[in-house]
Amino acid sequence: MAITSALVLFAVSWFMCMLIALPIGLKTQGDVGEIVAGTHAGSPHEFNLKRKVLWVTAFATLVWAVLMYVILFTDISWRDFDWTQTLPPVGQDQ
Repeated sequence: MAITSALVLFAVSWFMCMLIALPIGLKTQGDVGEIVAGTHAGSPHEFNLKRKVLWVTAFATLVWAVLMYVILFTDISWRDFDWTQTLPPVGQDQ
């Protein structure tokens, strides 16, 4: 795997983890009961982005390491997930 592919895999893993982690532990202004004028009740009450980014980076690094291990050191390929048998046989071009 090239370095560019590894970086793209990390970026995809990081953004997926971030999208999953954003609503975790979120307290909205409506939940707390302190709605700031001009904002929506669903706006975050206290949002510590730096802490969330650090946690997401640590978890995404772990996910990325597992994916890299599977890609580099196992013989799992896309054909193992072809349950509908739509991929052409190995060595045959379309």
